[in-house]
Amino acid sequence: MTEIQLYTLLFFVLTLVLLAAIYVVPSIASVPVLEHERGLFYRNGKFVRVLLPGRHWYWRRLDHIVRLDMRARWASIAGQELLTADNISVKLSLAASYAIADPYKAVQSTASYEQSLHLMLQLILRDLVGAQNVDDLLAQRKTIGDALLAAAQPQAAAIGLALETVGIKDVMFPGELKNIFAQVVNARKEGQAALERARGESAALRNLANTAKLLENNPALLQLRLLQALNTGSGHTIVLKLPGDGDDNILRPATTGDSP
Repeated sequence: MTEIQLYTLLFFVLTLVLLAAIYVVPSIASVPVLEHERGLFYRNGKFVRVLLPGRHWYWRRLDHIVRLDMRARWASIAGQELLTADNISVKLSLAASYAIADPYKAVQSTASYEQSLHLMLQLILRDLVGAQNVDDLLAQRKTIGDALLAAAQPQAAAIGLALETVGIKDVMFPGELKNIFAQVVNARKEGQAALERARGESAALRNLANTAKLLENNPALLQLRLLQALNTGSGHTIVLKLPGDGDDNILRPATTGDSP
């Protein structure tokens, strides 16, 4: 190889290195996908594959990587006014926990999976509340949350989400209706108190009736009871009927005073 050819080859190699330094090296980059993430790898705008955790290299001019957080998260849905089956206006708020189950569906099926989930839960809740009376709604809050979860899970899966829990946080009523419910609760409490008083009085009357029947069948018990009363009372004269007395009365108040 002549000296001219050697210099020509060297110049060619340096040119390639220089072009690589200018165009190739800046076009190569890497991105780390963390343990709780997944990456969507696109080349020329077309989806290629899902990237697992690790460092991945790509061409800046050709490729694009979207990272998604796969951890569970909570969605809080502010109170919205709904009508029950008996035309009562209530305001309910929800809390739901979910996670991304399919990264490709979550990105490709909807522009915003978070907004889609919010709207989905609101529409299903409107249908469930519209089929319930207000009393059933208050008594079955947990049941409604379970029904909402069962109805929303298939729709959430269609957009790549795994819906885990759904619950009703608050049930709010207008001011006038709130006062009416407070009056109803007070009336129920007063009715329960009256029922307990009636039960107590009935029990006392039954005890008196049983005692009277017992004394009627056992006259000697009455005299023993009177002797017990003498130890606790004073200021009265009590006459007891002794065997052989002609008086038919068992006991008779004689005088009232301090005399024996």
